[in-house]
Amino acid sequence: MTSSKGLAVPDLSQIVKAYDVRGVVPDQWDEPLSELFGAAFARVTGAAALVVGHDMRPSSPGLSRAFARGAASLGVDVTEIGLCSTDQLYFASGHLGLPGAMFTASHNPAQYNGIKMCRAGAAPVGQDTGLADIRALVEEWAETGAPEPAADPGTITQRDVLTDYAAHLRSLVDLTAIRPLKVVVDAGNGMGGHTVPTVFDGLPLELDALYFELDGTFPHHEANPLDPKNIVDLQARVRETGADLGLAFDGDADRCFVVDERGEPVAPSAITALVAARELAKHPGGTIIHNCITSWSVPEVVKENGGTPIRTRVGHSFIKAEMARTGAIFGGEHSAHYYFRDFWNADTGMLAALHVLAALGGQQQPLSHLVESYDRYAASGEINSTVADQTGRMEAVKAAYEGRKDEGIELDELDGLTITSADWWFNLRPSNTEPLLRLNVEARDRQTADRVRDEVLAQVRA
Repeated sequence: MTSSKGLAVPDLSQIVKAYDVRGVVPDQWDEPLSELFGAAFARVTGAAALVVGHDMRPSSPGLSRAFARGAASLGVDVTEIGLCSTDQLYFASGHLGLPGAMFTASHNPAQYNGIKMCRAGAAPVGQDTGLADIRALVEEWAETGAPEPAADPGTITQRDVLTDYAAHLRSLVDLTAIRPLKVVVDAGNGMGGHTVPTVFDGLPLELDALYFELDGTFPHHEANPLDPKNIVDLQARVRETGADLGLAFDGDADRCFVVDERGEPVAPSAITALVAARELAKHPGGTIIHNCITSWSVPEVVKENGGTPIRTRVGHSFIKAEMARTGAIFGGEHSAHYYFRDFWNADTGMLAALHVLAALGGQQQPLSHLVESYDRYAASGEINSTVADQTGRMEAVKAAYEGRKDEGIELDELDGLTITSADWWFNLRPSNTEPLLRLNVEARDRQTADRVRDEVLAQVRA
């Protein structure tokens, strides 16, 4: 498609996703397009001012500044906070009461970049909450030309909020009783290398820093700690040095993954349960949100600690919407995203990490012992299967279990297909972006988990 001026109009369907903008730079989007996104974001939010930050990718500073120019051209004042983690941008949005835009492609390869946008108070912007309107304006202006600039353009100023961000996080967790701990942190050359030194400063921690050099080409490994191959170095260092635990952050440092003193991964569901118990001690009787593929342990621990668990769909927009609706104090996902009411319902892996340090450092047992009570079942982890007919395979699995209600088997379709019995459950969900089905299985013992996994995979891959 070409514009009225004979220029190629970009295909935004390829880069505007459900919750953010993401694509290859400069093939799919570039600085002139980012400038239009800045103007469209300003127009849709109707804000007089906004805040912009970016990660360490080579293309991030230029894209971020172009976005700021676009917003300022319509009379909006822009505060640039420069290099930051995504949860640091959420802090700035909440603390300053401004809409915000974060330039990052999280754990995607170096050639990608993207924009995560929020309204004032870190309220998410997705397809149904403004992103579709932003896309429509960008498409219109890409075809007809940029909007008429304001007679009085906005200002672009710089502000460092890293110290304020660290102070806010540390005000939310009692860290006074922590014993000395040796902590290995793998930042994956991402923004954890920028935030961790300031947040951890002054705590009784011996910090062993892996890959803290900011490098958006990710020379050591992909900055996605949920993939087992990306935490191998962390596990090895923990074992070699006798560290008390290891922490791994993703590229934009909004997710945190934990390994214990043996180098063994601690399931994000166990971290969710641990943090939920701690938050309920602060806010008795509170509501905790968990998605439909977190462990049985999570609602059990919540109830044992006097809280109310609420189960929801996978995805940050659903979690944040439920938190806002219910006034929940905390929410957790299997993907190591952790959401806090005290952090504007936004996700921050760093705050979850501080809770783990406080819990571990407040007693003498090793982390593996501490999390035993929060990790009660055998799980498969997420298993992806490439299928040509997602709907057909889902229906085949549903049919295989639907006729077994006399065995105590229950079925629900809150998010994909969840089948539950007294001793096991599984969830099968289609990917929104790839021809994949994602399977998660949990059972009371490893043998049962393996059996159910193999039964379901035989149906999925038939």
